[in-house]
Parts: sequence; C-alpha cells; structure tokens
Amino acid sequence: MTDTDPIANKGSLLIVEDDRIFRGQLMRAMIRRGFDVIEAASIADAKATIDEQSPDYAVVDMRLGDGNGLDLVPWLHERLPQMRIIILTGYGNIASAVAAVKSGAVDYLAKPAEPDEIAATLLSSGQEAPPPPENPMSVDRVRWEHIQRVYELCDRNVSETARRLNMHRRTLQRILAKRSPR
Repeated sequence: MTDTDPIANKGSLLIVEDDRIFRGQLMRAMIRRGFDVIEAASIADAKATIDEQSPDYAVVDMRLGDGNGLDLVPWLHERLPQMRIIILTGYGNIASAVAAVKSGAVDYLAKPAEPDEIAATLLSSGQEAPPPPENPMSVDRVRWEHIQRVYELCDRNVSETARRLNMHRRTLQRILAKRSPR
C-alpha cells in the first residue's frame, strides 16, 4: 500500500475550522486519503474533543471565532506531545509562520492548501521537507479561490467584495461569471 492508498488507515485527524463549508470539504478529502476525521468548529469544541479522544494529527485554522488557533497548539501539545499539528490560514505572513512553528506546529500552510500537501506534511518524518505537490494550483486558480473566499465572506455582496479587494465592481463581476481556472 502507498501513502495515497485510501484503504490504509493513517490515523485520526482533528480538523479545527470555523468555516463550515471548507471544513466539510477538507474532511471529505482527508477521509479519502485514509484518515479518521474528527471535526471541531472552535477552540472550545477542540478542547472538548481532546478530553474524549486522542487524535494523532491536527489541522488548525489560525483565525477562529473564539480565538487564535496558535493559542491552541501549545495546549494540544501539552496533552498529546506526539501530535503533529499544521496551522492553516488565509492570512499568511512570515511572522505568523514563525510563531506557528515556535508554538509547536510542524508546518504553516496558506489556504487554499491542497489535501495532498496537507497529508504529505502530516505524514512526513519531520526531518525532511515533504515533497512538492505533483499538481500544484496555478497562480490564476489561487487568485480565483481567494476572490471566491472573500466573496463568500462578504455574503455574496459584489460591491463589498470589490471594495475589500480594491477592485472595480464590473471587473469582479466578469471574474465571478467565468469558470474557475485549472
């Protein structure tokens, strides 16, 4: 069996993400990759879950409704020292990446991270960097995903999304009318 064999059980994975849609997509993708997935929508949910279960891995969103995911990492390591944790964020910067690794995360990935990249990072030995993804998203696809995320966060309000993206409203409307790039 290979690392991508969906039949091989790779262990239990806690996903802490407050975006219900993204959490569901990531859960399904990680189940297909052989993980037993446990979900939590907040820091409080994650702490309650850890009291009942002991997952092997965790993927934690940095910005959660009830706090910062970085604050959860040391708490998780205190209870489960062997747990491998990845921080995911849509607001990536170098300072946050350094803080994530210092707090005990094995890596810091910018959204939208590919499920294969997440799985490879979780399963890597930690001594070497995981291999680069076979089919990384194109720059156009990453841009499109970012625009779609902001659009959803603005409750599908085109004018507000355009303002936040510093983009002309008609330009945004043309982008939204097109199919996603590959």
